[in-house]
Amino acid sequence: MVFADIVEQLPAYVVHRGSDFEEIALQNVVAGDLMSDVLVVEYENLLMVTSLNSEQILRTADMVGARGVLLVNDKAPFAAVKTLAREQDITFLSTPLSLFEACVALGRLMRPAP
Repeated sequence: MVFADIVEQLPAYVVHRGSDFEEIALQNVVAGDLMSDVLVVEYENLLMVTSLNSEQILRTADMVGARGVLLVNDKAPFAAVKTLAREQDITFLSTPLSLFEACVALGRLMRPAP
């Protein structure tokens, strides 16, 4: 799954396009609002999905090596969050879907029906 798939299929829109937007293949997804739970994951090429709208999501994403963050529930990201996404060069997406709906859609993208 690549970021373009997420934008086209979920729906989602790009808040910040990281430098690896075109080339990275996302292999794992972690979803949650408790960043302490996210900090224990050890996956590569990770997308973090959350409804938490604060700078902490990008700091956590950076710590776990996430390649991108998907903000759910149609929340408008705060200016400070957008700025931090640019500074850390992390792709930041937003979707009107709920956390559950986004996870189901991402699961289908990762494992398309035969």
